[in-house]
Amino acid sequence: MGDPAGAELAWKLEDGALSAKFLLHDRDSKFTAAFDEVFRSQGVQVVRLPYRAPRANSIAERFVRTARQECLDHLLIFSRGHLERVLTAFIEHYHRARPHQGLDQRLPRPPAALRVVPGGELVREDRLGGLIHEYGWAA
Repeated sequence: MGDPAGAELAWKLEDGALSAKFLLHDRDSKFTAAFDEVFRSQGVQVVRLPYRAPRANSIAERFVRTARQECLDHLLIFSRGHLERVLTAFIEHYHRARPHQGLDQRLPRPPAALRVVPGGELVREDRLGGLIHEYGWAA
């Protein structure tokens, strides 16, 4: 493949350590037919973004901006493994605890049952060393 990161991703798919349905990429010449075939052989559908369509990938670009502004710009990342752990924690927060304006301030993956305890104590759980705060009712 010529790309060490791409090869590592393909190995993770093959080992079952990672699952993916789609691979989105632009039409840059670095994404060769051989590159695409490696992912197709793992059952991943390769989607090439439209030619000269800068807004075609706007949702992914918006997430990247949010992750950088709310998380990565505030931390020193020491290794690839550290980056993966930080992003895993942020993505969990992003989908389960952070309201989204496009969803009328609802959560993309709301909890099964949000228990409101009358007169109960509201507690804060810190994530990523206090960078992110999540709130819930004490049990």
